[in-house]
Amino acid sequence: PGGKVEIISIDPDLGGIFYIFNIPRGDGAPLVVERSNQCMNCHDAEDTGFVPGISIRSVIPGTVGGSLVSYRAEETGHGIPFSERFGGWFVTGEHGIRDHHGNVIGDLFQGKVTTTELPFGRDFRIARYPAATSDILPHLIHEHQAGFVNRAVAAGWRTRAALHDAAGAPLSAEVSADLNKHADTLTAYLLFANEAALPPGGVTGDAAFAADYAKPRKATADGLSLRDLELKTRLYKNRCSPMIYSAAFTGLPPEMKSRVFTRLGAALDSDTEAPPYPHLSRSERRVIRRILQETLPDLPAGW
Repeated sequence: PGGKVEIISIDPDLGGIFYIFNIPRGDGAPLVVERSNQCMNCHDAEDTGFVPGISIRSVIPGTVGGSLVSYRAEETGHGIPFSERFGGWFVTGEHGIRDHHGNVIGDLFQGKVTTTELPFGRDFRIARYPAATSDILPHLIHEHQAGFVNRAVAAGWRTRAALHDAAGAPLSAEVSADLNKHADTLTAYLLFANEAALPPGGVTGDAAFAADYAKPRKATADGLSLRDLELKTRLYKNRCSPMIYSAAFTGLPPEMKSRVFTRLGAALDSDTEAPPYPHLSRSERRVIRRILQETLPDLPAGW
């Protein structure tokens, strides 16, 4: 509170674009939003695969500011173990996730870090913040979305660089193989391969947030949607990310998007006996395919 506000917008061509502004003081004070270059020090490094993206760190914060220990650097996404998440954040709400780094503060003495639990609202006034929660559900969705964006941005950048270097000539076998790896990675992420399973009892989640999150859902004629939450064992009921509707995906170069659609088609074939992603049952594959056919306008003809 009282500090600057930082914004990351995600452009399908450029990836992350970074802005910063001061909260206006006094009536009539103008809002001056500035492009920020120094953000690239962290948001275009190992954390994001050296493309402009979203960085999420898990740290032990010090009592006077800064961080003492950092976890899970260079990684984002729903596959991160809960034991490596949430450091530096408060986590509220009903959930069974106990082994994590949230809700603590640390002290460094003679090279040793000790942590102390910091209950929500004990040492600060909650009324200074926009909401009186730091709910587990938006934490989980934020992690999933950031992981998707970073993988999509990386795939787009690599594809555009390859096409630029080829200057209209056919892509070499080596370059095609590299693009195929990015398509494999993005497809696996879309289908929640290696998602960290929720603990017994799952997550309840803030009801107001869940209701707002559901508002832009795209549904089939009979009401099925990729945005429907499950929250007992996993994040979503139908395990294909609703981020497939985002500009980060729809703005991918056709050379990459066609690769992903080909892999999605094979993965969601309900007739195959050996699906590439066996965590999806035959019935779930069938449902996901139908949702995409009815709600995603840029699917290839005959998909």
